[in-house]
Amino acid sequence: MAEGEETAVRQRRMQWQDSPVCGPELYCYLAEQVPRIYYTSEKTGLSEEEEEMVGTTLLRPLEWYLFGEDPQLGLEKLQQGSGSSQLCGRVFKEGETTYTCRDCAIDPTCVLCMDCFQNSVHRNHRYKMHSSSGGGFCDCGDMEAWKTGPSCKKHEPGAEGDTDMGAESQLEDGLMERARMLFQVLFKYTVDMLVWEEGQELPAELQPSVKEDTYYCVLYNDEHHSYDHVIYTLQRSVQCDLGEAQTHTNLIDKEGRRAVKRGALQACQEAKQAIQSNSEHISLQPLRVEILHSAVMAHQSFALRLGTWFQQVVNYSGLLCFEDEFNGFITWRFIPAGARKIVHDLIVCSLLMETEYKRLFAIEFAKNYKQLQEDFINDDHERSISVTALSVQIFTVPTLARQLIEEGNVVKVIIDTVMEMLSEHLDDNNRFHFQGYNSERFFRIQVVFHDLKYILMSKPTIWTERLRQQFLEGLRAFLGMLKCMQGMEEVKRQFGQHIEVEPEWEAGFSIQIQLRHTLSMFQDWCTADEELLLQGYKECYNTLMSCTNQPFKSEEIDTHMCNHVLRCKPYKVSQDPVSIHLPISRLLAGLYVHLCRSGAINRLHEYLPAGCDIAYMVEYPLRCLVLAAQVAAEMWRRNGLSLVSQVYYYQDVKCRDEMFDKDIIMLQIAASKMDPNHFMILILQRFELFEFFNRSTVSRDKELVKQLNRLTEEMLHLLIIIVGERYIPGISNVTKEDVTMREVIHLLCIESMAHSGLVKALPDNENNETGLENVIQKVATFKKPGVSGHGVYELKKECLKEFNPFFYHYSKSQHSKAEDAQKKRRKLENSGKALPPPEPPEFFPAFANIVNVLNCDVLIHVLRTVLRRAVETSGKLWTEAMIQRVLHLIGQGLLEEKQQLEANREEVAFDFSLKARRIEHGKSLLTFLEKLKLVPPLEAQKDMITWTLQMFEIVKCLREKSSPTATAAMSIETSDPGESIQDKEKAERKRKAEAAKRHRQKIMAQMSAMQKNFIESHKMLYESTPQAQGPGEPFVPEDSSAMILGESRVALGPKRGSGVVEREALTCILCQEEQEVRADSTAMVLTACVQRSAVLTQCRGKVLPNTETFKPLFMHPDLACGTHTGSCGHVMHAPCWQKYFEAVQNTTRNRLHAELIFDLENGEYLCPLCKSLCNTVIPLIPLQPLKLNYDNAELVGQLLTFPRWLEIVLARIKGLKATSQANDDSHEMAENPFFMESPADFRSILSFGVQATARYSESINEMLVVCATAAYRVGLKVDPNETDPRVPLMSWNTCAFTIQAIENMLEEEGKPLFGSLQNRQHAGLKALVQFAAAQRLTSSQAVVQKHFTHLLSGLIPDLNVDGTSSILDIDLFHLLVGLVLAIPALYQEEAVDLQPSPISSAYNHLYIVQLVTMAHVVQILLSSDDPPGMLGEEEGEEYRSATELYQTLVQCTEGLSGDVPGWCLTDRVRRGVAQFLRCAGLFFSCLTGVPPPEVLSSNEVSLEGQLEALCSYLALPTNLFQLFQDHKDTVIPLLHRWCGNPAVSTALNDTSSVIRYPRKRNKLVELPEDYSCLLNQACHFKCPRSADDERKHPTLCLFCGAMLCSNSICCQETVDREVVGACAAHSVNCGAGVGMFLRIRECEVVLMGSKTRGCVYPAPYLDDYGETDPQLRRGNPLHLSPERYKKLYQLWQQHCIMEEIARSLEVVNVMFAFDWQML
Repeated sequence: MAEGEETAVRQRRMQWQDSPVCGPELYCYLAEQVPRIYYTSEKTGLSEEEEEMVGTTLLRPLEWYLFGEDPQLGLEKLQQGSGSSQLCGRVFKEGETTYTCRDCAIDPTCVLCMDCFQNSVHRNHRYKMHSSSGGGFCDCGDMEAWKTGPSCKKHEPGAEGDTDMGAESQLEDGLMERARMLFQVLFKYTVDMLVWEEGQELPAELQPSVKEDTYYCVLYNDEHHSYDHVIYTLQRSVQCDLGEAQTHTNLIDKEGRRAVKRGALQACQEAKQAIQSNSEHISLQPLRVEILHSAVMAHQSFALRLGTWFQQVVNYSGLLCFEDEFNGFITWRFIPAGARKIVHDLIVCSLLMETEYKRLFAIEFAKNYKQLQEDFINDDHERSISVTALSVQIFTVPTLARQLIEEGNVVKVIIDTVMEMLSEHLDDNNRFHFQGYNSERFFRIQVVFHDLKYILMSKPTIWTERLRQQFLEGLRAFLGMLKCMQGMEEVKRQFGQHIEVEPEWEAGFSIQIQLRHTLSMFQDWCTADEELLLQGYKECYNTLMSCTNQPFKSEEIDTHMCNHVLRCKPYKVSQDPVSIHLPISRLLAGLYVHLCRSGAINRLHEYLPAGCDIAYMVEYPLRCLVLAAQVAAEMWRRNGLSLVSQVYYYQDVKCRDEMFDKDIIMLQIAASKMDPNHFMILILQRFELFEFFNRSTVSRDKELVKQLNRLTEEMLHLLIIIVGERYIPGISNVTKEDVTMREVIHLLCIESMAHSGLVKALPDNENNETGLENVIQKVATFKKPGVSGHGVYELKKECLKEFNPFFYHYSKSQHSKAEDAQKKRRKLENSGKALPPPEPPEFFPAFANIVNVLNCDVLIHVLRTVLRRAVETSGKLWTEAMIQRVLHLIGQGLLEEKQQLEANREEVAFDFSLKARRIEHGKSLLTFLEKLKLVPPLEAQKDMITWTLQMFEIVKCLREKSSPTATAAMSIETSDPGESIQDKEKAERKRKAEAAKRHRQKIMAQMSAMQKNFIESHKMLYESTPQAQGPGEPFVPEDSSAMILGESRVALGPKRGSGVVEREALTCILCQEEQEVRADSTAMVLTACVQRSAVLTQCRGKVLPNTETFKPLFMHPDLACGTHTGSCGHVMHAPCWQKYFEAVQNTTRNRLHAELIFDLENGEYLCPLCKSLCNTVIPLIPLQPLKLNYDNAELVGQLLTFPRWLEIVLARIKGLKATSQANDDSHEMAENPFFMESPADFRSILSFGVQATARYSESINEMLVVCATAAYRVGLKVDPNETDPRVPLMSWNTCAFTIQAIENMLEEEGKPLFGSLQNRQHAGLKALVQFAAAQRLTSSQAVVQKHFTHLLSGLIPDLNVDGTSSILDIDLFHLLVGLVLAIPALYQEEAVDLQPSPISSAYNHLYIVQLVTMAHVVQILLSSDDPPGMLGEEEGEEYRSATELYQTLVQCTEGLSGDVPGWCLTDRVRRGVAQFLRCAGLFFSCLTGVPPPEVLSSNEVSLEGQLEALCSYLALPTNLFQLFQDHKDTVIPLLHRWCGNPAVSTALNDTSSVIRYPRKRNKLVELPEDYSCLLNQACHFKCPRSADDERKHPTLCLFCGAMLCSNSICCQETVDREVVGACAAHSVNCGAGVGMFLRIRECEVVLMGSKTRGCVYPAPYLDDYGETDPQLRRGNPLHLSPERYKKLYQLWQQHCIMEEIARSLEVVNVMFAFDWQML
């Protein structure tokens, strides 16, 4: 700051300090200075100079006044004096990772930031991690938030910088006074300006002396218009271009408002009208636009800046002095989003960080709660920036919650707020009816239910009378709300016509789901105090009795059955209204269970002296259960899907614990209190089955009988549940752990399940815990996952005895699956198919009478009736499911009787077996049961019937006080007729099975004999045909002597072995016709995919050249971008493929988002068989037999030495040039030292053997062009042009690169070079090599000859070809492939098509390999700089020749070190040349068909053994340096030219650009084992192009490790004249268009195949249960799975990313396509 400015600031400070009240002076100063800085130009933002002026002119004087000295010194003193806070208070951004400890957190809302978690004890506990929705803060240091470990190392008491004294005591008195005065003035200014609604006038105290005529048209954010709508409106209204409109829109969304027009008042009004008019055309609601004076805009902007300044000061002092101004913070309205966020953060970092301020704030918050919620509901901003979001920071603090309940009755306040907001939905009966509700408003209202749950989270341990009374008041209010829900949205069965309009039902269930935990929490609070529990039950009962929903319409009548009479009012669910919403009845049932569990049931008569009307209490839950049964019986089909959905959720895990389960409990309460016969009659009446079981005649209506049968099944199932479901604490002596264990057992009886599946299927509590971890190890064993899938839990065998086939939480499908699974298991174990009921625990005394239902006359009558109908009548009045349930009920009765008898009770009144034996109308229930085994349709139930009969005998023995085991055994062996029948049936089944087995054996023998006869009768056919005609079996020629001579496993030179000529007869996968692959027949093709690849790159991220003009003659050794061609190996006829391809093109164009699956312009399709992605085909070229005359070959070798061969090749090139050019350049060639002594004739090359060129059919030639054009088009990213001279080059390059990629893959996987590829992969590679070899036949011979000349110029610099590269800049394997495949073009004559003979080819290949190998050795020695390792021996010919060669290179090369031992040179060459030799071996194996040495098919061979075998196969000496000795005279000039190239010296001086050999094999980046480490990186990630605090999506490139800001506008780039996101742009250079990214905060991998296509792939991180966690929904700790990561690596290395994307998009039904281009 300048000295003059500093003096002015001090004077201003003294002036304010001398004033008794600084407010007026400060306001006058701000009124003049603020408009001078803000909004003084067309720009709406501040420049750097203006930002500096804000600091020096406005904030600096305030700081001088506050500290009374230099602010820098004052802040330092304040920071030193205040120390570090014990509360972290870090405010979370949206998407930031938060952690909660499942062991120590008081509730799930207690969270830690990343830094605190990493430095806390909770890191070693059971924790969860989630993405924050924004707005909350870190609870580290809050003693009430944690059971143990409340502070991390940084914030624990006694940490460095911490102090025991309060912040206030450390501040000077003068500073405190100035702070109070200044903060109150500035805070009032800030609040007034943020809520100021007068757009054209300022408060009187802020009026400037001179008012300018400058206004702004300000556009505000809302939730009604999309981005595109706003952009369109701005373009039409204020005449801005697309970029400006997008900038405006982004800032409006981020900050809440934006000035889009500056000018006079009239101009701004016109802009406002235009914006509102244009926006109304798009949406019914126009955009909110205001006109603000420039001074108003300036002061509001400075008020926001003050909010940030407040936070900075508070972070130093920890104290903010404006305790009288809470109301201003809380009642702010119409504040833009950016301002809301600043104020929200200020409240968090100040008021909520101090206990006393937090208490005061909480009290004011509760007082204004209703108004705050109304403002939020009527607003359209997100909750995360609303003041109402702070409720979780207040209501979850136990001490604050108790104080607010005790002093402010906040429970009643919250409920009254909800009721007032929902009052518009009350009908005439004071019940909710949500038809036609506003979904957005209703969603905001539901947020209030969260506050009710928060306030009830911490149950008091000490109850005062005041607290008890206030809670009861809240409970009464809650019951009042539930009364409005009791019986709401009732339904009535539709008759005749289907319902026209589906009624609204989602709203009611949304409230039910929101209240699910609240209902249980109210019950838990009541159980904390016995007096409160009894009083709460009384209030709930009285409220239920006052409900008037679905009343009876008739008087009581008497109902008779089995000499029992029930007097009750009739009600038919199928005719009268019924509701599924009964929260009061269910709350009463829950409280009753708690009364029984605590023993307070004995005092209930003191509170309800008149007793309870049990029949009325059970009436409505029973109706609801009957409704569900009738819906299952399809009686309500005409009521539409809404009712089906309601019944589904009624029994679903999300709602069942407070709906279905509580209804069952209420029926169990009724069964324990009522006469069992009366209870059964009531059940039959409400199920409308009374007449069905009380009359002998039934309606003949088939539909009605079907419904009655289904209702009977449902009723019997309900009775099974009422009697058998006892795993409820309070009903029997079980714990919550026992309940969870039983749930898990029955889920695993269906199938083995993943941990996440179990969690979803289990109900959770208010802390989102299911209790699964506490029991899972007791009942199941964990099976770890493989490379794919997930880990599963398998049920332990000893737990199977607990299986109940009629478990009440099974859905219909689950029941069937579980039953089938257990029957299959028992069948495998040979233990019978019977699934008897398990032995249940005993009821508590209050529920002990429930078992009498099994023993009552009415139930016995029902069971007997069902069995009688099954035995005596046809199948119309009974079903197998009905019998199954009857048998289960009988089994339950017998087990209960058995348990009571075994308990040695003196008098057992339960006599179910005796009543079952009692004869009525000549037959007993037991008699019908014995006859049931003879009913044919019940074959599947015979084992269960047998078990039931055995149980009768066991119970009989127990009653007779005899040994049950002996008696049962005796009955099985002799007395029991059922058992004798069973033995006969088993014997009969065994006899039939043996007969069937003998019959099958006889048929197989007949078939074998027929096959032998056929072979004998067609013996001549088998002898005249080769044994196998498949694609992989060789044809054996008649002359085997030639094969013996050609068994040499050498692929080159005069000793080349004979290639294995296969006779391929392949089957087309489309037409299924077989055809032999021949040169003159219709082409057979392999599906293939050509793609650009950077898998082997040594220079990742290298900017690729312009492919339009790029000449791909020499591949650089960095392999920055190659062209890979892969094939799945499936074969088609060329015409079949063309038809299929055309059909795919036509049908795909009509599909939704087809462009995301197939790139039609790129010719893509899926393989018809395996669905692999393809974009071309490779024609199958038959391998031509290459028979060598070894005698002639030896003679030719004596004449055609390496120097002679090089001489005649150069002569041929010269001659071809002379014949094709008008001007002969022979003088240039004459100076070539290779033929100075004996110039050769340019036709000398033909004298060593030629033959006619192979001819291919027109179909094959056409497919050669198709494949070559695809390689050219994709590899260079250009339009197809089959006449381009680069076409053959791209064909050879893709062949070479594909071989290199395969070699790299085999080496990485540790597989041998030969024999490791699958047959179809090997077939694809051979087809690719043969295609590349045949490519010269479809290209211009002159072009191919020119390419050969240019390629050879890379090794023979004397050819004077322009643009020849240095030897260090050429990948020599690509060069080798090009030279080998192009050299036959030198044999072409004008009048006749010729190609080299086998002998000529053998020598051509040999000398090309030798020449290129020598060049590669030189390349290795020039580029190596690794220091010598262990000392080696210097003796030996190889070491001496290596040293001699290296010394020659040192003499020829400037900058090459000369002191390298021979053994080190040899080691360098051996390691460096291995990749080249392996690739060459693969290439010549596919080109010539000569089998390689067997040692190369072994995985156990050493590097030395492998090199020796490869050298033998390639006809090279094992000592590669021997080549330089053998051809010394020829090689020395070459060495001088190779090393004398200036580019070599330049490269050696700049060692970073030199490619070393062996080339490094690329890996995916190394990932940390713990996913939290990645989240930590993401937490500290800063976007390189944005300084705001908005949520970012840090994304890690798995190829190079770069951290990118994905899916964000700030990092978009332009690629090929298209705007793309950071990931799409990065993948262009990093992966040649292919990308693999890990989205860290989403925990998912994104595969990108192009700028517009991608898919989501599971991340390689698994939790302890072997599952991935996309979006971190479950939040379990994640750890790296090496197997999964290796699979991702293989996906990349094998070039399957494009294929995976296509398959993923093909499977997924793409309705709303993701914009991958913007990722």
